[in-house]
Amino acid sequence: MERTRLRWPVALAVVLTALILGILFRPGGLARRPYTTEREPTISLYVNETGQTKSIKMEDYIQGVVAAEMDPNWPVNALGAQAILARTFTMKKIQEGGVKSRGTDASTSVEEFQAYAPQKINDNVRRAVEMTRGIVVKAGGQLINAWFHASAGPQTAASAAEGLDYHRESAPYIKSVKDPGFAITVPENKAWTASFSVDEIRAAVRKISGQDPGPITGIRVAEKGPSGRATRIQVGGLTVSAPALRLALGNDRLRSTLLTGIEVQGDRVVFRGQGYGHGVGMSQWGARALAEQGKSPEEIIKYFFEGVTLEKAW
Repeated sequence: MERTRLRWPVALAVVLTALILGILFRPGGLARRPYTTEREPTISLYVNETGQTKSIKMEDYIQGVVAAEMDPNWPVNALGAQAILARTFTMKKIQEGGVKSRGTDASTSVEEFQAYAPQKINDNVRRAVEMTRGIVVKAGGQLINAWFHASAGPQTAASAAEGLDYHRESAPYIKSVKDPGFAITVPENKAWTASFSVDEIRAAVRKISGQDPGPITGIRVAEKGPSGRATRIQVGGLTVSAPALRLALGNDRLRSTLLTGIEVQGDRVVFRGQGYGHGVGMSQWGARALAEQGKSPEEIIKYFFEGVTLEKAW
């Protein structure tokens, strides 16, 4: 029975440890952020350009993503916000199984994962990634869908359903806020025009619905979401998802679903709109504007996402 007793020095150490932990982790104590002892992971990355797979430290990978997804010369706090979202996106996708078709955690293909441009990494990007090292975004204890886009127009989308027609899981952390980047963004994001042939429209509708809309003599927004984005568009005799139609026509050509007008002009269909991207989550131009106002990466994230916590994973 003697071996079950604590000797005095050991007992003292246990008491002191308990006191220290009580100080560190009590409300208002020294530990302000959730703490974890996990180490920075090494991930497997499929390099689309070479067809090879390589191992890479997570933070080195995030540098390449940030350099690809945002102008590396933008304010470091905007790049820091982008790094936090890129890291969150990567961790969530890995939790969900990574790039199953490649058998890897991640891929450099934008169709499969995120953009990646290590050749664009500069000191600004390195600083942004290092200052946010290990930080991810959670809601309800789970990693969020870390959505972002270039420019929301005047207002971001009110939900993932409105901007992306996304219904796979609840995303209550998405909210509609004024995009502070609208005042400073490039002219083509403030007002744009896109023209498509009637045949292009018909092919896109067939791709989405599997049906032919018939003669396209009229096209109109059938439904709008709270931020003013088109959610359903009527083309001839069919009504289709506006986000799906945007993707089918090319999201670089039909820049957003925040439409201000649609016209059929002979054998052409002309769309007019504002913004660039789906409008869900963080506006990159908005992040730049907030960074120029002195906001931190954490403050930028919390401006665009509601009820989230930022936690240090390593």
